[in-house]
Amino acid sequence: MSTQRKPDGIHAMMPRDAMSPVARKRRDAYDITPNASLLHWEFGFMEGVAECWRNEGMTTERPWDDPAFGFDPWGGHSLRQLGWCEAAMEPAFQTKVLEDRGEYELVQDHAGRGVLCFKGRRSGFMPEYIDHPVKDQRTWEENVKWRLDPTTSERYVDLDQRMATAKAAAAQGEMIIVDLIGGYMYLRSLFGPEDLLYAFYDQPELIDDCMQTWFNLADTVTAKHQQHVTIDEVFFAEDSCYNHGLLCSPDMMRRFMFPYYQQLIDNIRARQLDKSRRLFVQIDTDGNVENAIDVYREIGMDVMSPFEVASGCDVVEIGRRYPDLVMRGGIDKRVLAQGRQAIDEVVERILPAMRERGGYIPCCDHSVPLEVPYEDYVYYRRRCLELGG
Repeated sequence: MSTQRKPDGIHAMMPRDAMSPVARKRRDAYDITPNASLLHWEFGFMEGVAECWRNEGMTTERPWDDPAFGFDPWGGHSLRQLGWCEAAMEPAFQTKVLEDRGEYELVQDHAGRGVLCFKGRRSGFMPEYIDHPVKDQRTWEENVKWRLDPTTSERYVDLDQRMATAKAAAAQGEMIIVDLIGGYMYLRSLFGPEDLLYAFYDQPELIDDCMQTWFNLADTVTAKHQQHVTIDEVFFAEDSCYNHGLLCSPDMMRRFMFPYYQQLIDNIRARQLDKSRRLFVQIDTDGNVENAIDVYREIGMDVMSPFEVASGCDVVEIGRRYPDLVMRGGIDKRVLAQGRQAIDEVVERILPAMRERGGYIPCCDHSVPLEVPYEDYVYYRRRCLELGG
């Protein structure tokens, strides 16, 4: 008697003809299928864009729902619970005003940072970070470490419901994604970008303790998820680059982050219910990635985003140099505010070349800014649909 399991998206991949159309498109992108129809997504929209566009004629509450834009569904299912720009603290810090500074206020945010922002407006702009919760071993243990305990029962109160949703997505052939805060983003949110660089030298044992705690949480949570589903992608929110390249040296990354990344990836592969499933590794970082791609490929990175044009990233050129790299982003968000001729020049240069190459998901290199007129964004999306299929 055959012991082969019936395909369910968990123990065996769904046949292509049983997948949802968007799941097929997403898997074609990840398989780097030349000339396949492109997925149509967007990175995001700055706070206030929706309100402006409704005043200019958009009839939906959110840009995502506007049929004129032709967005595809996500085609994947994110398991969550492991943070993104900040660590998944349970409980989070209390958000509260620490100091009134007239036009501004100093706020303790959910990650324990002191943030200087406009009074009554805490998002939609780059805030000024005044303080961070970790300075030494004592503040780490008193302020943060206990909030990252993987055994905290509150983390799992809705696990059954969330896993049922994930199983339903897998049955449609959707990619199941572990999205989590990457090591550099995590450490930066704890120490601050400048103090972190000193801590690499002055407090290496503390950095190791922080990263071991990061690993324990990520490994424990993914192990629980893997009792129910097979994972298709590990997606690190990293932001380790700026406009000239990496914010810390490759040697620092190899010393303090990569061993934990590699162990997590190895453990996820070893626990897969479908042992034949390929596990993709994605790195998301703003800034110039020219000197970061080869470094991250050391841990098996095969997907990257969002290729910030203002920092010198050119997806067509990078795509030529790395034909096996799945790419998302690379459309200069600033160009959308420069008129239709500028939009045409960008999309006509990028989309045909990248569609022929395969393995590309077009979208802006960060959130669409307020300066973009609604009708010009409609025009941009129409051109993407024409050129991307």
